[in-house]
Amino acid sequence: MIELKDVAYTYGGAELFSGLGLTLAPGSFHFLTGPSGAGKTTLLKLCYGELTATSGEVTLFGEPRRGLSRDQLAMTRRRIGVVHQDCQFLDHLPLAENIALPLTVAGRGDEAEGNLKDLLAWVGLTKQAGQRPPELSGGERQRAALARAVITSPDVILADEPTGNIDWEMSQRLLRLLVELNRMGKAVLIATHDLELIRAAKAQVSARVLRLTGRKLQMAGAEL
Repeated sequence: MIELKDVAYTYGGAELFSGLGLTLAPGSFHFLTGPSGAGKTTLLKLCYGELTATSGEVTLFGEPRRGLSRDQLAMTRRRIGVVHQDCQFLDHLPLAENIALPLTVAGRGDEAEGNLKDLLAWVGLTKQAGQRPPELSGGERQRAALARAVITSPDVILADEPTGNIDWEMSQRLLRLLVELNRMGKAVLIATHDLELIRAAKAQVSARVLRLTGRKLQMAGAEL
């Protein structure tokens, strides 16, 4: 679904990485590790078209990223759910409206009515539906970010340090939700520093661990 071939990216005149290859196939589960500054967030942005590779080819659902118009890219990105580390919400809107926002912006607000209730229950936020984002805990915000990312029924889920600001119990809860999505056939890529999270995933999912370091992407482990 998403493929990177011999990709390089240069930032500020310095090469962040090069010769990078990655395939996110349906039902695959990847963890992405590496030191701070190695380019993990940049790699995720290449995967959802936010950035364009300096060289090499990024293919999104069979189409070269470079050949997509702005409208085509917007349509393609609806098939990719992104959970950011520092999830941003509109503080003046209730949580339920924040989660439904991707559909509202896409002119598909009527679809939200049908599955928003179930989605809130799935992430355990039914009681918080009417609260404003500033009233939520860190764990609640991360689960809300996941709900917002999947409301468009994407094929790929990309998560950037999704457990970085929450406790271990909530990290496990979020991991279970991501594993459930993977079992539904979604491709999942999680960028994380949390090696304990990766180890905890061993009993739940078959995953590949990738390490971005020294400007290269390497296998850090076989099947977990």
